[in-house]
Amino acid sequence: MRIPFLDLLTQEGPILLDGAMGTMLFQSGLEHGGAPELWNVEAPEKVRAVHQAYIDVGSQLILTNTFGGTPLRLEMHKLDGRTEELNRAGAELAGHAAEQADHAIVVAGSLGPSGGILEPYGEMAYDEAVASFRRQVDGLVEGGVDVLWIETMSDLGEVRAAVEGARAVTNEVPIVATMTFDTHGRTMMGVTPEQALQEMSALDLAALGANCGNGTQEIETVIGKMADLKPDRPLVAKANAGIPHVEGDLVIYDATPEIMAGYAQKVFELGAKLIGGCCGSTPAHLAAMNRALDR
Repeated sequence: MRIPFLDLLTQEGPILLDGAMGTMLFQSGLEHGGAPELWNVEAPEKVRAVHQAYIDVGSQLILTNTFGGTPLRLEMHKLDGRTEELNRAGAELAGHAAEQADHAIVVAGSLGPSGGILEPYGEMAYDEAVASFRRQVDGLVEGGVDVLWIETMSDLGEVRAAVEGARAVTNEVPIVATMTFDTHGRTMMGVTPEQALQEMSALDLAALGANCGNGTQEIETVIGKMADLKPDRPLVAKANAGIPHVEGDLVIYDATPEIMAGYAQKVFELGAKLIGGCCGSTPAHLAAMNRALDR
């Protein structure tokens, strides 16, 4: 069954998010270089199976298969003309899985980086980024998401562009944003955890935090620094399953379910309320995290 995101936030104790979507789709046959979002219409049963696997191990929030769903990202696959369609389909797939669940589920519309770098460091104009996110949000909202989930951002300007694009579509759907701190404790654009917390707090978000990055210890450090500032909204921690390395044609992440379980406990103790996994994490990791959080 589905519940509003803000109702989920009233739950006492930790909230278990889901894990990686891309990792699971690659295991299901998605070719590297392919567009995961296209599977929302061409292989919906495989996308739905990923959602179901996370629901089955206790996830309370599932992210749509739309991480690369901006027209700027989809243009690389000649799919920018199908932006609204693919995002709407992704939202509907997750919604169908949530409605059939035996516990409360929230559907979050995933918005990853737009695919460009904002001026003056890159060639993308701010208004172009806003328009790109607005088209993606059009599809997600039409598909019925419960919350808009801006993730893996390195530039605060792009976070603002995503929020502005979202609010141009709706003021009713809550927004969450997370940044990735993968460069010596900062984002690729030099943003510190403290700066991220302070500036994102001014955007009237429902929750904020960190995802992806260089494994669990980095996320633990980031959450600790954010929590030290006594934020007035819930913190999100969604770490990669360790550090990736290549074995043949496969990218393997080195964190076991036990390691991810320890990370889940640690970030909850540090102050995170919404806890999940990012790249490399699977339902097995999330099951261990669920047990560790004693949910």
